[in-house]
This record gives sequence, structure tokens and C-alpha cells, in this order.
Amino acid sequence: MIMVKRFCIITASFLLLISCKKEGEENLKETSKNEDLVGIVNPFIGTGGHGHTFPGASRPFGMVQVSPDNGTSGWDWCSGYHYSDSLVAGFGHLHLSGTGIGDLADLLFMPVNKQIDLTKTVKERNDIPYLSKYSHDNETAKPGYYQLFLEDFDINVELTSSLRTGYHHYTFGEGEEQSVVIDLGFAINWDEPTSTSIKIENENTITGYRHSTGWAKNQKVFFVAKFSKPVINSNLYAEAKLSEASEVNGKKTAAQLFFDKEDKKLQVAVALSSVSIENAKENLDSDANFDFEGIKSESKETWNEALSDIVVETPIDSLKEIFYTALYHTKLSPVTFSDKNGEFRLQNDSISRADGTTYSTLSLWDTFRAENPLLTITDPDKVPDIINSMLAYYDESGSLPVWTLYGNETNTMTGYHSVPVIVEAYFKGVKGFDAERAFEALKTTMMQDQRGLKELKEYGYIPFDLGNESVTSTLEYAYNDWCVAQMAKALGKQEDYEYFSKRAESFKKLFDPETGFMRGKSAKGEWHLPFDPKHSQHRVNTDYTEGNAWQHSWFVLHDPQGLIELHGGTEPFTEKLEQLFNESSEITGEHTSADISGLIGQYAHGNEPSHHIAYLFNKAGKPWRTQYYVHEILNTQYNTTPNGLSGNEDAGQMSAWYVLSSMGLYPFSPASATYEIGTPIFEKSTINLQDGGTFVIKAENVSPENFYIQSAKLNGKEFNTTTISHEQILAGGTLEFVMGSEPNKNWGVAKK
Repeated sequence: MIMVKRFCIITASFLLLISCKKEGEENLKETSKNEDLVGIVNPFIGTGGHGHTFPGASRPFGMVQVSPDNGTSGWDWCSGYHYSDSLVAGFGHLHLSGTGIGDLADLLFMPVNKQIDLTKTVKERNDIPYLSKYSHDNETAKPGYYQLFLEDFDINVELTSSLRTGYHHYTFGEGEEQSVVIDLGFAINWDEPTSTSIKIENENTITGYRHSTGWAKNQKVFFVAKFSKPVINSNLYAEAKLSEASEVNGKKTAAQLFFDKEDKKLQVAVALSSVSIENAKENLDSDANFDFEGIKSESKETWNEALSDIVVETPIDSLKEIFYTALYHTKLSPVTFSDKNGEFRLQNDSISRADGTTYSTLSLWDTFRAENPLLTITDPDKVPDIINSMLAYYDESGSLPVWTLYGNETNTMTGYHSVPVIVEAYFKGVKGFDAERAFEALKTTMMQDQRGLKELKEYGYIPFDLGNESVTSTLEYAYNDWCVAQMAKALGKQEDYEYFSKRAESFKKLFDPETGFMRGKSAKGEWHLPFDPKHSQHRVNTDYTEGNAWQHSWFVLHDPQGLIELHGGTEPFTEKLEQLFNESSEITGEHTSADISGLIGQYAHGNEPSHHIAYLFNKAGKPWRTQYYVHEILNTQYNTTPNGLSGNEDAGQMSAWYVLSSMGLYPFSPASATYEIGTPIFEKSTINLQDGGTFVIKAENVSPENFYIQSAKLNGKEFNTTTISHEQILAGGTLEFVMGSEPNKNWGVAKK
């Protein structure tokens, strides 16, 4: 059924007040694991602004993401779709959720009701001969399901998926031509096809492949597509020329298939593989009998189960919509990359086989902060496979992943943040990977000479005149080094522990006590001049990655007390922190980074380097200020509109921050296996643990005004600290807060 999608277009802060006034005296509706959580989720959140999410259908961590592609190249179309658009080019099968670089959108299928001239030269979007208008009034999106009406072709399109198969359901106009265009030459953003092929295998099946280069330099996708009724005629094209053959090959190939029009409905099942057409055939659901409603229902059930990992209770509907949409986004990636038989392709074209599931789309610069820590709570069974995937990439390349896309190392962003993900899992007691082998990978990666590590070893920091983004790289490597040191100590490797512990102090060499910022320093030990802490230069000839000195000078996750001491103690440190949030939001420079968004003063919630900063007040003995600013961020940086994310979703990180922070937790230093206490916004949050137990967080008297913690109890005993361990959470129990409108400056503060 075609449904009209309506959005709440008022801000979250206003909605909080109105909802409380209208619903405050109503009984709190009990939320259970049987609730239709899928119905609460709004996949359009993040498809506007700079969120870069897609609205299409996928299973949790699914291989296939079948979703609409507008056909527009541009930063805000990194996922292939942007809510501001009103034209659609078709429906691809691979998409990125919230990234800052555009790739994929592979294997475009587009139903049409007339013959299309596929010999036409396409230089820009308006040249695409099968483009169609659409309206958001006739568009629907829910986890595992998407619907869109094509106005130019009078066709209703519905999409769903299983783990490795995408399903299309087309409803044509009565008596109209029924046809499907497959365009393997279609490309947007960084993507460019290098070799493609389409073959008509039989009257119901086509196969082929699409090899491309882009962000992923060696991407190879093989596919099989099975139709619910026979192909009665076909036109195949290579390099925009019609072919008489039943198979075409070339850089750009396309096909138009025609079907009998007696029955208005046509279904397609499309399965993929990175290895071969044979593997794609094996990945195709064996029971793919075109029961679209059955697959859709199964997908809904799967998503309801996945979303029930955490049950939140609140009378404010908008908060539940934001929360469950965020939780949904955290379960879209990393994506399943290995086939049913365990095989997957590495970037050197070797084929490997895994006992478990191999994952790709590892956006580690982003996700190590909150997304990966969240998975240790909600999806701990997947963590060993994620780590073993990293180790498989290490075996092939000699270093742990930086940012892996479709089995390819992109080397995007700074640091090696597979390191904290592995160390975090080790200290959280995750089994299923070889700790000694993992440590070897950690040490080897951090002792190599590439990506600024040679300079780090030589100078004790990365000089700005010898490496780009030198300040960010030095700070992030300091944290990586600390992580390696902690695992070395746990494994009894004392020499390694001492070496990496010393190197983890490299951040101290870039702190300028006169300005109070981390600054670029030359190989000769001279500060980088001129210096403006608000200055941004995007990615090239800069000391800071996608930010400025204000945003990056706080990244000392492993030694916040050391950072406080560099500032001269808690008072000057917290004064500087307050200034961060209250400084003007001006960003200076001629080529500023668009990633600096979601500004509160110079705090930029729209990009990951700022995500831990509000929790630094805890470390400085002023947890009520953490509570104040976390509440401010929750209230202003997320809402229920398409523009509901203040920056790139970044493969789940932006949403994971919300999921954890809204419950009152945050993994400030993930590898420490502890969480900081912030401020909960829900009356009750129940984490359903994998062993069948629960960890419950209650917040008595919580409201938009009552966000300060007055007191707390853990399992009935006084709880007066701003940290809680992963072990305590896994043990189950109840953490109870009493909330109020004024800060209690004694709670959570160490007694002197």
C-alpha cells in the first residue's frame, strides 16, 4: 500500500516542552520487546542536510543495501540520495551510510513503461534517458522496506532484502509496457566503471559483473538477477551500441528487458558476491520464490528483534523516534562482505575464506569512538568476526585497516583506529580471536614507517614540515600507542609496554602553554606560524584533520589528567573548556572544512573529534558541567526531520553517540573498558544482554528541565562516581538516578 510520509518539522527542543506539557500527566506507556519498534524508526532522518544516509532497504549489517539513486554527483549525495531531490535514476544495490566520500551505487535497476534509447550520450544527469520525477508524498521508508512511485512511468516500486539478496516489486499501470533497464555504466561521485558484463542466462535469469575504481580502487561486484516472469525480448548494449548477442562486455554495458504485460506485477531478486557469479548464485536465497510480502515481513521481524536490544521508556514520542532511528543506523554497518561459503575478495584479488562472517565498510576513524563500543553491548557476537576481518586485511597488507571499503584499504583519515577496537574487545573479555596474533598485528602496524610513523619514531612527534595533518596524527597515534601498551602489559610483554607507554606521551610535545592549544611544530622544534585557533584548511597543508585547534586540542583520551596538568590545573582547564563552548562560531580560512558543523561555540558535534569533549568536565571534577553540555548537545544536534543529524552519520558513529549518551553513558576511552556518566533523558532504559540478563538505567524525575544528577544507586548501593565498567554492565542490575533542575556539585566528585 502506498503511504504518505509526514515529518515533524519542529525542533527537538521545542517538541520536548510541548510534549511534556500535553503528556506529562499521562501514564507512561510500557515498552516491551514485542512492540513494533520498526514503526517508530524514521529512515529519512539524516537524508537531508549533511547526514548522508540512505533511506532504502537492508538487513542488520547486510551485504545488500537496495536504495534509490538520484543520479546526482555531489558531497551531499554520498549515499546516492538526498532529501532535497525530486528525480530518481534508479535503484542500486550497494550504498554507504553517512560517509564523507561517495562511492558504490552499483548495479542500477530501473523499471520503465516504454522503450528507452540507451545509445544516448550521458554527460550530465538530465541526459539520463530513464530519469523520473517523484514526490515525497508518495514515498515510504521503514527498516527493511522502501517504496517510491515513479511519476514519469506510472510505476510503483517497492524494495526489501534479505542478508545477501535484494528484492524489487514493481506494479505497472494497467495494460502498459513492462520493462526494466539495467545500467552498469551508471556512476556518481568517485565511482567509475572499468569493466562490466551482462549475460542472459535463460528466460528468467541474467548474470554479470561490474568492476570499478573510485574510493575503493579495486571493487569487483558479481551478480545474478532472477525475474518472476520470463523475458520476452531484450536489447543489450556495450559502449552505448546495440548488440545482437546474448552477452555484452565493455567498460559500460546496459540492457533493457521486456516482459509480458498481462499481470501488472513484476518481481526481481538480485544477489551479489565480491568473488564470482557462481558465488552470487549461491548467495541468492534458495527459497527466492518471489514472496515479496513474506520477505518484507521477515525483514521487519529481524529488525524488530535487532532494535529490541535496548528498550527505552518515555512519554515523549519524538525522543523514541530519534533514539530508535539512531539505533537502526548503528546496525547498518559494518556490512557483511563474505559469501555464504565464507569466501571474499581482498584488494590484491586473492580470494580468502573465513570461518565466520567477514565485514567491510570499516570507518574506524569515526566508529572506534562510540559505534564499535556500542556493538560490544548490543551485538557482542559480531565483534570477534569484525576483529578477525581486520586481521585478514592485516595478513594481506602487512598493517591493520585504516578505512576499509569493499575489501579495499582507502587509507582515509589519520591514525590506526583498528588498534583501540581490538584492545577494547580484549579488555572487555571478548573471545573468538587470537590475542597473541592480534598483538603482533598491533605492534607491527605501529612500528612501520608509513603514514607519519617514521617521523614519530625519529622526532617523538610528527613535524608539520614533514607530514600533513601533523597535530591530529600525533595525538591519535599517542592514543593508539597507549592502547598497544595496555595490551602488552596484560600479555606480560614488559619491554613493549614501556616503549609504547613512553611514545604515548608524544602529545605533550605539541602543547603550547602560552596559547593553551596543541600546535604544529617543525622538525627544528619551532611553532607553526601564523597561528589562529579558528583557522581551518581542509585536508591539505594543514595541521588538523577536518577541524581546527579549538576542536583537536582535547584529544588525549588516555591521559586526561596529564592534559589538565598541561593547562595548569582543573580551574584553568575548565575555564578553557567553557570558552570552547561559548566562543564565537566563526571558522576562518579560505578553504575551510565543510565537516565543521553542528557548532556550539567552537565545539563541532557534526564531526567526530569533538564527540568526547563534553565528558572532559567529569575528568576535571565538574560532572555537572558534563551534564549541562551533554543535555545541550542531545537537545540541539538531533531532531526528527531529514536534517536531523548535524553532520555526516559516518557509518553509525553520530547515532551511536546519541544512543549511548541518551541513556547516560559514553565510552570516553574505549580501550579502558569503562564508560563515563553523562545525563540520561529516558525514564527507563533496559539493555537486554546477550546472556539473557538486563542492565536497567532509571532516571527518577527526569524531564527537559531536570537533567542534573542529584544522587545515584547501583543495585541499591550508593553510586557516587562518574565512571562505570563494562564488567559492571554485563553483570546486570539497575543503575538508578534521581534528577533535578539544579546541579548537585557534590555528586560524582572525589572527596578530598
